[in-house]
Amino acid sequence: MVRRALPVALLAAVALVAGGCGTGGLASSAGDQVNGKKLFTEKCAGCHVLAAAGAKGTVGPSLDDAFAGARAQGFKKSTIQNVVLLQIRQASKPMPTNLVTGQDAVDVAGYVAAVAGTGVKPPVQQGTDGKSIFSANCASCHTLKAAGATGTVGPNLDQLKPSEPIVQHQVEVGGGVMPAFKGTLTQAQIDAVAKYVADSAGK
Repeated sequence: MVRRALPVALLAAVALVAGGCGTGGLASSAGDQVNGKKLFTEKCAGCHVLAAAGAKGTVGPSLDDAFAGARAQGFKKSTIQNVVLLQIRQASKPMPTNLVTGQDAVDVAGYVAAVAGTGVKPPVQQGTDGKSIFSANCASCHTLKAAGATGTVGPNLDQLKPSEPIVQHQVEVGGGVMPAFKGTLTQAQIDAVAKYVADSAGK
């Protein structure tokens, strides 16, 4: 059976990692996956697909698709981790460079390397806490001081101060690079996050 070829960009990243050229150094450890998952959920889940984290973002590439081929071809987890670490350090827009840094970057890369493309099923769907829903789905793209969110892909919600109906509509239908969450989140979850944003923005 013919093995699926790696994307050209991924092959180039593997070559850079192997040569250690301008990468900022290889990961010093496998990382803390508990911290990595937490940070991935807060910083990355809004833009990427990663089944193990329940992430369904569409702004950036699906990490499951990106690394399933590498895993099938026998690439070591440490190699995948260093490719992810390189992408964090030398990101292409709209992803900001060094979204996480230092050991946090190593932890996120280690977590992604451990679960991406493994076929691990997503966790149980989130509850109806607006702040938790925002942190899991929106914080990586938007700024909202109340949630500790500093994303720059989408509008700054503290400056925009949208009303609850506007947030609800935007969450349901999306727009631009923002995916529609209707069908991904329940109506109760959409209502909860809309109320949270409207009540918190600019405060």
